[in-house]
Amino acid sequence: MEQFLQDAKKAKSIIANLSGEVKNNILHQMSEALLGNALYIIRENLKDIEYGRTNNLSSSLMDRLLLNPSRIEDMANAINEIAALKNPVGKILDGWVSENGLNIEKVAVPIGVIGIIYESRPNVTSDTAALCFKSGNACILKGGKEAEFSNQAIAKVLQEVLQANNLPISAISLLPDSSREGVANLIKQDKYVDLIIPRGGEALIRFVNQNSSVPVIKHDKGLCHTYIDKYADTEKAIKICINAKCQRPGVCNAMETLLVHQELAKYILPPLYKEFQANGTELYGCENTRKLIDVKVATEDDFYTEYLANILSIKIVKDTNEAIEHIEKYGSGHSEAIISESYTEVNKFLNSVDSACVYANASTRFTDGGAFGFGAEVGISTNKLHARGPMGINELTTYKFKILGNGQIR
Repeated sequence: MEQFLQDAKKAKSIIANLSGEVKNNILHQMSEALLGNALYIIRENLKDIEYGRTNNLSSSLMDRLLLNPSRIEDMANAINEIAALKNPVGKILDGWVSENGLNIEKVAVPIGVIGIIYESRPNVTSDTAALCFKSGNACILKGGKEAEFSNQAIAKVLQEVLQANNLPISAISLLPDSSREGVANLIKQDKYVDLIIPRGGEALIRFVNQNSSVPVIKHDKGLCHTYIDKYADTEKAIKICINAKCQRPGVCNAMETLLVHQELAKYILPPLYKEFQANGTELYGCENTRKLIDVKVATEDDFYTEYLANILSIKIVKDTNEAIEHIEKYGSGHSEAIISESYTEVNKFLNSVDSACVYANASTRFTDGGAFGFGAEVGISTNKLHARGPMGINELTTYKFKILGNGQIR
């Protein structure tokens, strides 16, 4: 582990000093390499799919795990999109001349060595590697056991591009000890590692957060809410809610709880119920909801649950204030939405809800690096410092002050 981390630290200095043009050229090569090795990657992915079937992984996990030509093409396109972004390194964020004549510049620089711990989705390997490379960082990747063969194949393809360009493969590397003990060791290595980003299950996030001596930016659970206000356009509301829950239920930006204003509930819940039934959604509701539609009883635990499945909790609230209070109590700080044609209610919601992403009249499914124009993301940060929401290349930089003098002393 010590030698592995030393190599990563050496690699970060090399990657940090590459020009934007060189990095972009290499990223385009990585994109082409993924497409050129698609059959190899799919063959290795089939080993993981077989592991998933043998170990009875849920349908949502199996969906996340699957790679096919279309998804590999998406991975390659994401790398090209990352390459097309402006180089974040060296950007002058601010600048001024002090009273004593010092020329002070605040300049964006890479964070350094970033450890990313994730589960299930092998496309995270290429997305995060490309984002770290573009932002001048070395990355240490630790995927889940269920995607072991896929992650190794993707990393190997990317490393071969690095080698072809005489760059160290330790700039993009998989953690050699993928056991729980290996992770526990990695998150204590603050001498070599500058940042840890965990994204996955609640237990993983809690373990890393409680045990790391390296700074952590959490990709916590996505317990997302949509609130239908009494001033909502019902047609718009139904379309948004079905998309937020049913389009891809097993992801962190899918809606888990629907809140409905009491004055609109009797008009909108019956047609919504039909749509959810048509989409096979399992519904739980509060006592007032159950008076209007035939759903199971929603318990206190249900409102705290990130289902990551086609299951939804519904609660009727008296007004926007109660919706905000509910989100504050049960939410995870990820993504929330209001559907309303009232400027006053929309602004109250957007200004009061303390989550990374707050929407008006749109689906929470847009909380995504690609949808935000970042190419991809290393995670959706539910932290308040130093990054929040989808983390792209700009969130993978910090800054330093460069001060130019001419003999000044103090």
